[in-house]
Amino acid sequence: MDTGTHVVMGFALGGLATLDPVVAQDAVHFHSVLIATVLGSQAPDIDTLLKFKNNAVYIRNHRGITHSVPAVLLWPLAITAVLSIFFPGTDALHLWLWSFLAVFLHVFVDIFNAYGTQALRPFSYKWVALGVINTFDPFIFTIHVIGIAAWLFGAQPGPTFLAMYIFIFLYYIARFAARHDVKKAVLARIPDAENIIISPTVRFHQWKIAVRTKDAYYVASAFKSAVTILDKFKRLPVPENEIIEAAKQDKNLSAFLSFSPVYNWQVKELDNGWEVRFTDLRYRKNGHYPFVAVVKLNEDLEITGSYTGWIFNKKKLKKKLDVVPR
Repeated sequence: MDTGTHVVMGFALGGLATLDPVVAQDAVHFHSVLIATVLGSQAPDIDTLLKFKNNAVYIRNHRGITHSVPAVLLWPLAITAVLSIFFPGTDALHLWLWSFLAVFLHVFVDIFNAYGTQALRPFSYKWVALGVINTFDPFIFTIHVIGIAAWLFGAQPGPTFLAMYIFIFLYYIARFAARHDVKKAVLARIPDAENIIISPTVRFHQWKIAVRTKDAYYVASAFKSAVTILDKFKRLPVPENEIIEAAKQDKNLSAFLSFSPVYNWQVKELDNGWEVRFTDLRYRKNGHYPFVAVVKLNEDLEITGSYTGWIFNKKKLKKKLDVVPR
């Protein structure tokens, strides 16, 4: 989920914690647990700072080790250890339990996005992405804000947020049912589909779709269970030649290939070398595919520039490629 949603989830869990008699007994316990749930709801996303290094490092690591099984266990221990210093006398066990719930819930809800997480590390490095809830879901965010506002105006936080989470649970069931209908509709249109990637949007009934068959890639959209095919690309195996092999040594392209499950590729001859471009087919917007990896090589197949990330205009891409990668 997005940062804002994780923030309001942290406050909501702090309010829910008032159902715990130990937390509710005094202000010290309550405030320490509230801070713990807010911190726990944010801690796994500390890897967002990797974006300041470069996109390749960010793509390879975001929602990776910080969302793994060991991290889910270690974040609460670190939060409990630090807060116990500032709140002496607080019950460490209950502080750990609520911070653990906050961290666990953060990782758990991220699984339902199209981006997903490596939540099963170190047992599996596979990305777990159920594609049911958009990274920002207006309903989930709004109902949290309403719950927090009700709390500020005097509502009992425990029952308020318990009711809220029951509504959210039912909402998730509705989203799964809607996604199931979309998948059935895709199979009816493309019966030889080998892999169907369905991505939610901010609109409940609107979905983005990428399909892989034996011979082609399809890009589609769906409104409810009405599927519209937007693009079709012939599926060509990536050639094993010197140009591609040289490009694959680049960290940006390597990161892209580790993340993208469905893409198109292109090799273009330039006046003084080659350009290798891979385009992720999941993120079509207004007829454009903005998520790419591009590598420029000279005539000796030495990398002279590369980039991976979101590109919406050629001028920005040229500027990025003018920087020789280190």
